[in-house]
Amino acid sequence: MTTKIDGPSLPPARTVDAAQGASVARAGGDRSQPVSAAPPADSLRLTGEAAGLQQAIEREVGMPASFNVEKINAIRASIASGTYQVNPQEIAKRLAALERQLLG
Repeated sequence: MTTKIDGPSLPPARTVDAAQGASVARAGGDRSQPVSAAPPADSLRLTGEAAGLQQAIEREVGMPASFNVEKINAIRASIASGTYQVNPQEIAKRLAALERQLLG
């Protein structure tokens, strides 16, 4: 037993102008060269909620966070020269103190 299926007719195939599709690799084309990716673009956009949170923190603290630029530069220099020393006992002590502070 056979059944003929009559469905909607397909739209005609669209044609592509060779000038428009020049930047698109065609199927079966030369694949000996690697495909170049778009260059990465770094960007940051705060949502309204994040911007509001930043403003609320600055209001609570009274001023934006400050950094000790001299200390930061000294740490960077010691890392670059390979002389930076990590003190695991100090890290553990400060983590325990933070946990006690957070737990009340």
